[in-house]
Amino acid sequence: MAGATSTEMNAVDRTVKAQEIPPQSPTHQPSPDSHASTVATPEDSEKEVIDSENHTSNENSVDVTTTPNAAAPLGPSPQDPEASRTKLQTTIIMLSLCASVFLAALDVSIITTALPTISEHFHSNAGYTWIGSAYLLANAASTPSWAAGVFFIGSLLAATSVSIGMLIVARAIQGIGGGGLIILVNICISDLFSMRKRGAYFGLIGMICAFASAIGPLLGGVFTEKVSWRWCFYINLPITGTVAIALFFYLHLDNPKTPVWDGLKAVDWFGSLLIVGGTLMVLLGLEFGGVTKPWDSATVICLIVFGIVVSGLFVLNEWKFARYPVMPLRLFKHASNVAALGVCFCHGFVFISASYYLPLYFQAVLGATPLLSGVYLLPFALSLSLTSAMTGIFIKKTGKYLPPIYFCLTVMTLGFGLFINLPRKATWSKIIIYQIVAGIGVGPNFQSPLIALQTLVKKSDIATATATFGFTRNLSTSISVVVGSVVFQNEMLKKSAELIKALGSVVASAGASVDIVKDLPAAGREVARDAYWGSLRIMWIIYVAFAALGLAISFAIGQHVLSKEHETTKVGLAEQEKLRLEAKQGKKTRDVEAGVPVVQANGEGEKALA
Repeated sequence: MAGATSTEMNAVDRTVKAQEIPPQSPTHQPSPDSHASTVATPEDSEKEVIDSENHTSNENSVDVTTTPNAAAPLGPSPQDPEASRTKLQTTIIMLSLCASVFLAALDVSIITTALPTISEHFHSNAGYTWIGSAYLLANAASTPSWAAGVFFIGSLLAATSVSIGMLIVARAIQGIGGGGLIILVNICISDLFSMRKRGAYFGLIGMICAFASAIGPLLGGVFTEKVSWRWCFYINLPITGTVAIALFFYLHLDNPKTPVWDGLKAVDWFGSLLIVGGTLMVLLGLEFGGVTKPWDSATVICLIVFGIVVSGLFVLNEWKFARYPVMPLRLFKHASNVAALGVCFCHGFVFISASYYLPLYFQAVLGATPLLSGVYLLPFALSLSLTSAMTGIFIKKTGKYLPPIYFCLTVMTLGFGLFINLPRKATWSKIIIYQIVAGIGVGPNFQSPLIALQTLVKKSDIATATATFGFTRNLSTSISVVVGSVVFQNEMLKKSAELIKALGSVVASAGASVDIVKDLPAAGREVARDAYWGSLRIMWIIYVAFAALGLAISFAIGQHVLSKEHETTKVGLAEQEKLRLEAKQGKKTRDVEAGVPVVQANGEGEKALA
């Protein structure tokens, strides 16, 4: 589960005690950027912790606009763990983390231009959507500790697949590993750098993730046309091995040795099964509805209804029964946190549609080859990568993450609105400009909402919050691909009277018929391409609506000071259990990433003390 395995077994309980807050007189006002935390332990007196909160609440609840030294130099303090790493070590670590994210994101879209060829190779139209969806759904479903190893095995199986069923299973295994790679990279960066500096590094990761997702169709087209579609998966093997070796020698984080059996018992397996099962049932219901079965069929209705019920049971389990929940409900106590996750969902839902369905537009409507469809996607890839990197620099310099969020969602809504007007015939000025506008809108929000989320959660919840953010994004992309496919194929079915003459029975899986279209007589080819074009236009309307929804939600996100100091974190199951018991006893802790004091009672909820 995204957040379950990696978080609970390795890095769920991130409690901080890097330095004690010195006694202060009532007249002493420390710097607003102070980031030292005091964690209540059985040996601490409650009075000492409460006094510390009283003296630091004003310090941390400051308005960003009135912080005089918000843009002060970012050099590490003497106690800063960042100072113990050389520039070479940091460079090697970041290159390895970037390579991990690149591979995980690349595999989302590298098969989009190869899908028609793969479907034709295995003589299967039915598996078209699930080759992509299997990866995305499994991506959302689990983030194991040995993500790189699982990803390696999945890639090897996918490259050597001998049937469509084997390929779909291999893609699911890949997705499990890929989900772990992306989320664990974000957790590592949270451990390695201060909140303020994270903006730049998250921006870099966002740029790599965005660029990989957008460049994937081009690489997929090159491999499909020049070598073999199997190289879409073989490419992962040498890079994954190199990354694993580099991180083994250079990435050193606090990672106490939790016994394997204790770690396995700590995982919320029941919650993981509930959310995966509920999500899968809803997606299957949407996938079947109107295409393979009528919307009012018992199968479709039961899948959707029981999927929603099981998802509700997941919420109940996280609230009442889970000892170490996959997604603690206390993360949702702040409206700002809920809004940040909502923006994350809408952004992921909209972004993946361009990487997944623009190649379909290029091939099905414009008649491009797989290679050219990847080339045509470059304006989108380059623009979003550039804006993602620039956003990271902006956040590092200013400490403000709200302007990029607002800007992104506004321009993204405009850009995807322009996609509705993509021309039936190749008009390159429109095609290029529309993609650039959409790319500029997509780029800034790969990591900005994550920083907004981390500013209001306890340090011990940073890993869980990061995993929840990753799960939300992965879930949104998997749902997006299925919803887009459902809308597209249902629109194609409405045109069945015309299409049967041109495409015959393959209309049931329209996307897999792209290669057939170019071999049709001129009249039939034009009818088919008109149908593709009209269906895609309706599909883009859905994504514009979600972009606008994200913009509306974003106004509930609050702005908070981003600390410039970084402190080491304590992890381990024993440390998490100690925090859980202290929370159950009603002890107060000051344990928030951005420096905002909180009170945690009975293990749930948190209240900012202004």
